[in-house]
Amino acid sequence: MQYWHWLLLTSAAFVLLERLRPWRPQRALRPGLLRDASFLALNGHLFAVLTGGLEAGLVAAIVVAARDAGLVLGRSPIGGWPLLGQVPVLLVVSDFLQWCIHRLLHGVPWLWQVHKVHHSIREMDWIGNWHFHWAEILVYRFLQWVPLAWLGASPQAALVVAVIGTVWGNLNHANVDFDAGPLRRVLNSPRMHLWHHDASDEGGVAKNFGVVFSAWDFLFGTAYWPRERVPARLGYPGDGEMPAGLAGQLAWPLARRGAARG
Repeated sequence: MQYWHWLLLTSAAFVLLERLRPWRPQRALRPGLLRDASFLALNGHLFAVLTGGLEAGLVAAIVVAARDAGLVLGRSPIGGWPLLGQVPVLLVVSDFLQWCIHRLLHGVPWLWQVHKVHHSIREMDWIGNWHFHWAEILVYRFLQWVPLAWLGASPQAALVVAVIGTVWGNLNHANVDFDAGPLRRVLNSPRMHLWHHDASDEGGVAKNFGVVFSAWDFLFGTAYWPRERVPARLGYPGDGEMPAGLAGQLAWPLARRGAARG
């Protein structure tokens, strides 16, 4: 199965799961659902088709140049391992890189302007995982794929890790009652990730950056999770500035940079 097959399958699964095991009351046809479905189509399908081959070629060229310059190992450290050995290593490294990139999206001002599109979410469900500006894909793929390419993992291992990341990202945003139980200090969950989207500064504004693993946040002091409560409001301070529609949100970061130059 190709990645987009898994995307369709997991999307259908989370639609059903939110109906069978909801955490919070929410209308099936909530405001903004059509916009967010458009983000899913754009970021999950169209953008991947248009840019996947180009980005893969660019990353491969960078890795070859780095190897020729003696900056990386000439032989892959895990390329000869069986699939079951490659996947855990690739997953841990990939998730840590995503944690680091996510912190950059919050810490670098111009990246934060792009990331605000994602944090403009007011109602959280699984499809909110795809509500983000397309420029984030470029940032994540470049900063994540280049280091991962040096590992030399097989395409099969990369596909498995991509599917796991998609499933867990959907889960973190899903309106389902799941908190990872005794593994909550290792694995992320919708109950913990909801606080990442807290519109207030309770617990600090820099909190809960993990995707699959919550362990990075507990290890580096960015974890915050008062488990008996939920945020009073989702979003970010001043999120009234964000347009409500798809076109406005796609244009907004570029418009903000233009206004800043002016």
